[in-house]
Amino acid sequence: MSRRAVITGLGTVAPGGIGTKAYWNLLSEGRSATRIITHFDASPYRSRMAGEVDFDPVREGLSPQEIRRLDRAAQFALVAGREAMHDSGIEFDHLDPSRIGVALGTAVGCTTSLEREFVVGSDRGKYWEIDQNYTVPHLYDYFTPSSMAAEVAWLVGAEGPATVVSTGCTSGLDSVGYAAELIAEGSADVVITGGTEAPLSPITVVCFDVIRASSTRNDDPEHACRPFDRTRDGLVLAEGAAILVLEELEHARARGAHIYGEVAGFASRCNAYHMTGLHPEGKEMSDAINAAMDMARVDPTAIGYINAHGSGTKQNDLHETAAFKRSLGDHAYRTPVSGFKSMIGHSLGAIGSLEIVGSLLAFEEGVIPPTANLHDPDPECDLDYVPLVAREANVNAVLTVGSGFGGFQSAMVLRKVEEVRR
Repeated sequence: MSRRAVITGLGTVAPGGIGTKAYWNLLSEGRSATRIITHFDASPYRSRMAGEVDFDPVREGLSPQEIRRLDRAAQFALVAGREAMHDSGIEFDHLDPSRIGVALGTAVGCTTSLEREFVVGSDRGKYWEIDQNYTVPHLYDYFTPSSMAAEVAWLVGAEGPATVVSTGCTSGLDSVGYAAELIAEGSADVVITGGTEAPLSPITVVCFDVIRASSTRNDDPEHACRPFDRTRDGLVLAEGAAILVLEELEHARARGAHIYGEVAGFASRCNAYHMTGLHPEGKEMSDAINAAMDMARVDPTAIGYINAHGSGTKQNDLHETAAFKRSLGDHAYRTPVSGFKSMIGHSLGAIGSLEIVGSLLAFEEGVIPPTANLHDPDPECDLDYVPLVAREANVNAVLTVGSGFGGFQSAMVLRKVEEVRR
């Protein structure tokens, strides 16, 4: 009998609120948490908005040593990880540590701390060589994103497989897909997984400025990200984290765990075409969707909701719309679709995991969160994109997708599982 991976714990650090309850309230109410950047002076930049997290590490229970040692992204992962551990109800001390794994997604790692230490060590770029006498002793950890996976492993006492998955903006999806594979192949019984990102620094903002990928609606940041809208002009950067506890199904049932859903199918493809460009017909994303549905053994009519990548760029939204039509056929027109980035922005390697959490909560609550800021639908994006207001719906299977620089396209099918309690 094949081993199935289910989700039994959720933890989030997101724009608009810390914790899964606050995150769901924002999504279900269709509120936007994007605003003018406060982390640094963004006035020189083309796009000056972001989905920032109001995060106080002291209030969230981190020690002075953790605060000094850890990059902001690692701090997010620990706080979300602790919530997910508590939510799962697992007594990790009673598990075989060699059967616990970690799979953490991130696109840009410890960018915030790296840039800060470069500015200090080079005296604001005055010197070509960095003077390490002026940098923190933890600089090496910032250079190696795997250090964040190690922190999460130490949190739960995991001695099984531990890795960082870094595939750009699909990292948060791909890490969970990899975690499910670890369980399916028998390498672990429990995997702590998800994505974390704290990319809001000058170097990240200017990189997106240069390629003209981000919105310039600086006078209205709350409504700047407009997926599938005729007036959309780009994405809004963000930060955040979502950590999930994945568990082998029978392992979860044996302890009477609450099961949010199953990772029923996952697939990833690359277009081998362009670093940032997408084919408008959506073939590569469609191939990933088809493979994920085949793995889940579902046909298109089983999909009750699509959680879109929905970045708000001109080409991405057209690419996705075409992919949904290619894979789901006529059923695409009858399937509600929505994009969370309209509310929380695009947190790069974390967003895929945040979207998984929101999709699982749609199961729990019987509610599909809306696509905010969708007032003037693009006639070429002619599917049911659930504009502005959440919708009640009984959904048994969700398709969630991601698209990333480098041509990465990922798709996952999440499915309800009948629980058997002791």
